[in-house]
Amino acid sequence: MSGIDSYTELTRRVSKNLAPLRTHNVGVMEGFGALSKEALAPGTLDEKTKELIAMAIGVAARCDACLGFHARALVRLGATPEEFREMLGVAVYMGGGPSLMYAANALAAYEEFAAAKA
Repeated sequence: MSGIDSYTELTRRVSKNLAPLRTHNVGVMEGFGALSKEALAPGTLDEKTKELIAMAIGVAARCDACLGFHARALVRLGATPEEFREMLGVAVYMGGGPSLMYAANALAAYEEFAAAKA
């Protein structure tokens, strides 16, 4: 897991570390929150599909915190292990070898949140 013991703990830590930005960069954080809400709102694509896209980009961009936050959302939205692994195949296709390594981390994050939900 590339030095990460728990994606649950990572997402908690990142959320805590964002607190000063919420206080001191209010406009930026409110803008980002509004962007996130609008981008993920159901439309032609449903929220789960949009989260699968976000996770694929997180894998390709090699963003550990993204893996945690989007894995948690995908578990909440009922993404199946099969859907998740199929999305990882596309992420690896688009990002090559480095994305393959992060795909393994993304799967670990998904499995951690799925096990916690069970």
